[in-house]
Amino acid sequence: MARVNKSEKVPKSMQTMFDAIVALTDPFCRKYLTDEYAQLARQASAALCRKRPSPLLQGRIATWACGIVYALGSVNFLFDRSQVPYLSAGDLCDAFGVSKSTGAAKSKAVRDALGMFQMDPNWGLPSKLADNPMAWLIEVNGLAVDARTLPLELQEIAYRKGLIPYIPGKDQG
Repeated sequence: MARVNKSEKVPKSMQTMFDAIVALTDPFCRKYLTDEYAQLARQASAALCRKRPSPLLQGRIATWACGIVYALGSVNFLFDRSQVPYLSAGDLCDAFGVSKSTGAAKSKAVRDALGMFQMDPNWGLPSKLADNPMAWLIEVNGLAVDARTLPLELQEIAYRKGLIPYIPGKDQG
């Protein structure tokens, strides 16, 4: 699985929209979630801004901000009480002033536009990447294998090709 462009660059015509969404998602994520969520929300917002045509051109800014965070929460099990951080979908939507049904619908639109799915390594929290089996599955000779079990030389090739997020056991800092 190839990595997604996680840049925060946006076309000039979409900069105002990006800034408006981030002005809602950044403080929300810092208050209720984590800086990792805030960064992913900025990257997802930017990715939506780069879409042609951008879906962000229709709808309320607060609805999109809610949908983006809701989509990231879906990918990262935010709504599972056993996870940290945890936040209910209803509380997330209430904080943005959006109904739960509207938040869920906008989340689906975000997930569809960005190809997100549960445990998506492209949109997973970086701190939980090592524990995400989807980040490590690659195809070798037609078989799905966990790249962490491969010899170092093959891990290096998989990393260079963008198939795995980093080489296990090597310093990530």
